[in-house]
Amino acid sequence: MPIPRFLDADMTLTTPPAASSSTQESENTSFIGRQAIVNERREVFGYELFDRSTSSFTAASDAALLFNALSYAGTEALVGKKLVFINCTHDSLAGGHLELIHPEKVILEVPPLPEGTPQEVIDERLAIFTDLKERGFRLAFDQNVLRHSYSSWLPMANFIKLDMQAIAADSLPAIVKMAQARSSAHLVAEKVETEEQYNSMKALGIRLFQGFWFAKPDVVQAKTVRPNQAIILQLLNLVRNQGSTAEIEELLKKDPTLSFNLLRFINSAGFGLSVEITSFRHAVMILGLKKLFRWAALLLTTSRGGSAPAVGQTAVVRGRLMELLATELLTADDVDNAFIVGIFSLLDSMLGIPMELALEAIALPQPVVDALLHRTGVFAPLLELTLACESGDDDNFARITDALHLSNHQVNWAHLQALAWADELTSMDC
Repeated sequence: MPIPRFLDADMTLTTPPAASSSTQESENTSFIGRQAIVNERREVFGYELFDRSTSSFTAASDAALLFNALSYAGTEALVGKKLVFINCTHDSLAGGHLELIHPEKVILEVPPLPEGTPQEVIDERLAIFTDLKERGFRLAFDQNVLRHSYSSWLPMANFIKLDMQAIAADSLPAIVKMAQARSSAHLVAEKVETEEQYNSMKALGIRLFQGFWFAKPDVVQAKTVRPNQAIILQLLNLVRNQGSTAEIEELLKKDPTLSFNLLRFINSAGFGLSVEITSFRHAVMILGLKKLFRWAALLLTTSRGGSAPAVGQTAVVRGRLMELLATELLTADDVDNAFIVGIFSLLDSMLGIPMELALEAIALPQPVVDALLHRTGVFAPLLELTLACESGDDDNFARITDALHLSNHQVNWAHLQALAWADELTSMDC
């Protein structure tokens, strides 16, 4: 595994502190950068989090950062109960990982699209933003959202971040006035490096600030603790069988690593709870069976159980790809089951036993079993198409794509999104 790098306070790439001699320890550590966003009284309003374990940023690294930061990093030590600002790629905004968090305390920072992007492509993003807003998420954009080409995005903005290093000082008054006139969003002056900049922006009515003059980014090492695959399978089995809260609670009590991960997740800033949850029963009731299952399924594919890391990564790609394809063709419930088919399609390899025996360990809907064991039913064509994407069998790919009335562009784009989402999700122990 390559040595992870992160940006230090002056934004130059550096190598993190020397890793422990224990390989397992280094595999279970992520580096998360954190910088405060403060109000005019210099009180902490929230924190922006940065992934310092990688120098490339993808949909998968977004998911990894959020999962690590809010599940394993030690919430109080990292962000406490403050708002969390997370930088997103556009691909990650449709990621299933966002279903696992409560949106109240998380602000998604959305970048502009590459220069020259057609107007219709820019406007198409509005549907994704609308869905996120309806689910309760708040969105932050940079000053580019004030450009005419992004006028459709502007009503979606809850925060607009004005980059003090990218905007000429003599243009700032006009830009602030424009933002205040055209939007009700909170304005944030970011990359503030001098008292003069702070005073000038405060005089213009800015009330939120971020930059080196207030606080340089620090780096938190986030530790992960993984339960074994057998105990996760037991949890999945209970959830799929609609097990009682008491039964799930009893299983959690038997495995400290599983219960530790769950309590960290439920008490994370992403849930925005006003009190800490210490009861397994309460945690299960708050999370709900559907989210509990998805959380455990992702945990299964990324846990250390003897299978090669590539197997878990491939399983995640398959699950995400089938989920994306199913959204074009099937109902919402079927979309969830398509994810399960894909992510469990390598269950025999992960557990080292035949698929028939693997499926005996967990109760799944019959259509899922039919697809995994017999390649029949509503999910079979999607699984076959997913396997064709891996094999490079052009003839088979074309045949199934045509049968499902999907275009090559739809399938290839979904495959790229799935690869990006899974690229670091497994290797970074998210």
